[in-house]
Amino acid sequence: MTKHLRTYFRFILLLIFAISCKKEDRTVSSFGAVIRGDTTVKNIALVFTGDEFGDGGDFITSTLKDYNVKASFFLTGNFYRNEKFSPVIRELKNNGNYLGSHSDKHLLYCDWTKRDSLLISKKEFNKDIKDSYIELKKFSVSASQAHYFLPPYEWYNDSIALWTRQLDLQLVNFTPGTMSNADYTYPEMGNKYVDSKTIYNSILTFESRSSTGLYGFILLVHIGTDPRRTDKFYFYLPGLIGELKKRGYHFARIDELLD
Repeated sequence: MTKHLRTYFRFILLLIFAISCKKEDRTVSSFGAVIRGDTTVKNIALVFTGDEFGDGGDFITSTLKDYNVKASFFLTGNFYRNEKFSPVIRELKNNGNYLGSHSDKHLLYCDWTKRDSLLISKKEFNKDIKDSYIELKKFSVSASQAHYFLPPYEWYNDSIALWTRQLDLQLVNFTPGTMSNADYTYPEMGNKYVDSKTIYNSILTFESRSSTGLYGFILLVHIGTDPRRTDKFYFYLPGLIGELKKRGYHFARIDELLD
């Protein structure tokens, strides 16, 4: 091999490495979890979590189908085991949506005020995660097909992120900035309650005012909520999806957004 040819191949390898690093740097992480995709591309991941409630399942499924949108669903083992949710889960999968784990028993991993204080052991964590993937497998979803894991309560620390990586999984969480994840609240919660119109406006206001809009956003809502919340945010999804499509956004599955 000539000197010029060696130099050429070295240049190509360095270029490939530089491109891969640049792409990696465009994702945003917090405490070891990826919380946002590439902020230079107008993609957004609509993500749903669920544990004991699934009242929005049918409406959400039909909305996604009507708007030709694929979303990602991170559900607990409790949810996957609940037979009344099985038809919705199967339809979501058949329609090409992403199914992932939100833990098995929806455990709280760390203290709300002292984030570095773990409330579970590594052994308990591993068992809970493995149990959740046993439930996923019943819907013909393997761990390799559900590489991304979203923690219960959307609350974790760097130890949880490390333990997740050691299971060959990647921890993800919602992108902060909007009030979408507050759609679980209900009036009896007092000042914590956020009505659906306020949530809807917070998303579009953030999109308009942020220099990067909702580029690479992981927008989290719930597939179902406590019956005490009668103002269900999922009924706002048709308007939200339609408006964001008008603004040029493409809705991607979590694996499409981050891979």
